[in-house]
Amino acid sequence: MTIENVRALVDDRPSDGWFSVDRAAFTDEALFEREIRHIFEGGWVFLGMDSQAAERHSYFTVTIGHTPIVVMRDGEGTLGAFVNACPHKGALICHRRTGKGRLHVCRYHSWSFDSAGRNVAVKGMNAGAYSKEFIGRDRNLPRLSAFANYRGFLFGSLVPTCPIEEHLGEARRLLDLSADQGEGGLELVPGEIVFTFDGNWKYQLENCSDAYHFTSAHPSYIRLLDKRAKERRAESVRSIWEKDKNWSEEAEGITGGSYSFDEGHVLNWGLIGVSDAVPLFERAEILAERYGAARRDWMFNMRNLTIFPNLQLAENASSQLRIIRPLAANKTEMRTFCIAPRGESAEARRQRIRNYEDFFNPTGMATPDDTVSYEDCQAGNANRLQSWAYGYCRGATASVTGGNAFSDLLEMNPARSVLGDAMLCDETLYHSYYRAWLARMEAGAARETQDA
Repeated sequence: MTIENVRALVDDRPSDGWFSVDRAAFTDEALFEREIRHIFEGGWVFLGMDSQAAERHSYFTVTIGHTPIVVMRDGEGTLGAFVNACPHKGALICHRRTGKGRLHVCRYHSWSFDSAGRNVAVKGMNAGAYSKEFIGRDRNLPRLSAFANYRGFLFGSLVPTCPIEEHLGEARRLLDLSADQGEGGLELVPGEIVFTFDGNWKYQLENCSDAYHFTSAHPSYIRLLDKRAKERRAESVRSIWEKDKNWSEEAEGITGGSYSFDEGHVLNWGLIGVSDAVPLFERAEILAERYGAARRDWMFNMRNLTIFPNLQLAENASSQLRIIRPLAANKTEMRTFCIAPRGESAEARRQRIRNYEDFFNPTGMATPDDTVSYEDCQAGNANRLQSWAYGYCRGATASVTGGNAFSDLLEMNPARSVLGDAMLCDETLYHSYYRAWLARMEAGAARETQDA
């Protein structure tokens, strides 16, 4: 598949009010291999949280595209990210998802590496009759070309790339909003869920930002929420959205919207207000004193954030971190965690976990609905009688350049924004995904041409 074939999969005509993606983008195996090389192995991707390797000599393993990676904290407490493969024959060095060790010994030929990735021993070195060329070679685990820790969120790249702050752009303010909830940032609640679905990875990318499906796909969860609301009749603290008299008329009647950022990051959000149904309620006054009521209220809003291409943060009554790993054009692995502010009380943590169990994970009331829908789409997109999908135009006349009064509260300047009531359910934020997708594919093709 040539880069011209790839470009032909996205029909992007803003002046005509039209955007569509060819169904082959979800089914073509040759395209999938190009995505692995250029999307995942060709720029910044999310690796995990620094709390996954909190202690000296601890580590966790992940994958970038097809490349196994280990993130380790050395004896000085410094994090590093390395290719998890012995330079000798390519065997994996660390086999567990998480672990701890000062020394890692390849189980094939016993080459040894410390927690800083240094090769500290070659079995039988003196008896090996090695050449001077071999002896002078760097035998350490290869470091990633780029590795960064932003507020506890770890990112890596197999190729040289821009600084992480440039990649995150204005969307980093939303990571700040999450990290500022705790005294020491965020941490993963112990335990993880790993599951697969028989569908393309881009369905998960889109679904996190898809408000349109919620009432159709999750009626059981909605009925549960209604039942609990009637039983509890809890009084919520009034939000600044309701009581601030300085709002423009544009914001009246608004229940949420979306923001699109450069580099393919997007946010779908909804107004909730400060409520004791959210575990963060115990810190509501402290957060208002520290950051102001408006920023505090943003922490309570429903927010589904995607950092392209593989990190998603879903924050509502609880908080989930999702890592997308494509396995094939029609198969995707999801690794998910409950994420929480460091230092929250035991009662808030209990409430967070119970709320999390309701909605998330394969045993929750939402994830099974979503994954079945992905598999339905994978089957239906084999259709070649109607090549172009119609799922990218809702909200077209509501999308405007720049931000609005709500983003101004975070001093955040998105590329585009949409405001509306609960029925609008914007789909134009997907455009950012595919523009970034295409930009990475083109950059990767350019690298291949240059290296040829």
